[in-house]
Amino acid sequence: MATLTYIKGLPTPAEELNSLGITEFEMFLTAYSLVFHKAACETVSFILSGQKFNKSSWNTHLQTTYGISKRHANGVISHAQGAVEASKEHRKQHIKTLEGKLKSINSWITKSEKKLADSLKFYDNKNWQNSKAGCRFSLSCSIQFRDTNWQNLRFQIHNKKRRAYQLSQQIEHLKTAPIQTVIPRNQVFVVGSKDESFGNQVCQWDGEYLKFRVPACLESKFEKYVQTRLGSFDRNINRLPKDGSKTWHFYRKNGKWNAAVQFTPAPVKRVSRHSAYGCIGIDMNPGSIGWAYVDRDGNLKVHGQIPLQMGLPSGKQDAQIVDACLQLATLADTFACPVVCEELDFSTKKEQLRERGRKYARMLSGWAYSRFYELLESVLSNRGIYLMKVNPAYTSVIGLVKYARQYGLASDEAAAMAIARRAMRLTENIPGSITAYLSVKDGKHVWSLWNQLNNLIKKSSIKRHNFYAISNWESLVKRWTEQSVQSKLCPSDTLREWC
Repeated sequence: MATLTYIKGLPTPAEELNSLGITEFEMFLTAYSLVFHKAACETVSFILSGQKFNKSSWNTHLQTTYGISKRHANGVISHAQGAVEASKEHRKQHIKTLEGKLKSINSWITKSEKKLADSLKFYDNKNWQNSKAGCRFSLSCSIQFRDTNWQNLRFQIHNKKRRAYQLSQQIEHLKTAPIQTVIPRNQVFVVGSKDESFGNQVCQWDGEYLKFRVPACLESKFEKYVQTRLGSFDRNINRLPKDGSKTWHFYRKNGKWNAAVQFTPAPVKRVSRHSAYGCIGIDMNPGSIGWAYVDRDGNLKVHGQIPLQMGLPSGKQDAQIVDACLQLATLADTFACPVVCEELDFSTKKEQLRERGRKYARMLSGWAYSRFYELLESVLSNRGIYLMKVNPAYTSVIGLVKYARQYGLASDEAAAMAIARRAMRLTENIPGSITAYLSVKDGKHVWSLWNQLNNLIKKSSIKRHNFYAISNWESLVKRWTEQSVQSKLCPSDTLREWC
């Protein structure tokens, strides 16, 4: 089961302050963090050395070397192992990202070189002035820069090749370079156990006071135990159970000690029913979140949009996202149904930001998609509402074709309806007026037809949203379908006819 972490700043009650204005518990954490840092660094170095790591024998080594107990040493080892695994995973993700960027650059170089080659071939034709097809990349010049677009494209290709070479060298270096793990200072980590009282033998919290067992190396300064008044973790919905394992992490940030407790949350009463009784589908876009409630028969009942403002600071953006998540939680609680979203991964698109332009890069970088679903899952789970994730394939096209004009929905609301119906395992057959103009093959999945229609829309000159905003869209589908079929039979004649 997933774990939760509650964090709060370590209180400094006036009765616990000494002459320096520091509590005894803070002084202990400062002293013990030095011992913890040395032990963690040595553990990390041994793990990265490649030698066989035996946790039991290394635990004994830490006890004798640093004068700490077995429970303290378990915290050191767990923290060090987690840091090493995180470093290895970060290295894999870094290499994967660089390989994606290299692939995107090479693809751009190939397309650009072909564009230049086709243009040169076009102008080699003596009768190119009378050509009805036109040039794919016609020659033009800039008076301001005293340069042609061909020269500019060649210069871009040159820089892209240099960038590709740098990335390839960097990837080769990262594959062989030793992994480095950084252990921050001023932190203490203590592993919990569900068999111990208060979920931890070393650090015990009874809901008001926090009591810490001092290691043997510091008993002469702080005696056997140190304690402080921690209080409770203020939450609107507190899922911190009295029983179960509790792992404590103390760290210093901005001159202030913080206490973080990790635990298995207490179960909450399930509010949402099975998806067969209805779902709320959501479709997130940079400017809004479209939602639609679909009943058990797959029919639309209620729909709406939650506006989002782009370009806000991180704090205001989180507040805006939390407010949107609370609105969705209220809707799901009203209809007693789960919330359905798309399972998207923008890592590939973010690898192509250099080739997609500044506007696209700015939009995608400022879109807090992962943050939204992270907060949404947290808000819904605390309220007993299930969050479902479905395949996003062709949901936007399905919504525009089947539901946008039928119900008078916006594009994101129509997509949200398609997402909700997919979670209910309802089929989305393509309308018969379009099927007549597509190549239908027996045994093919219905998504093959949606794929054909999606490709036709991409090839058309009309934007997708405008394409379905007019009443005679069936004739337009027929027009571009016939055009694509004719281009396969006789590409030269069709090109002259439509250009």
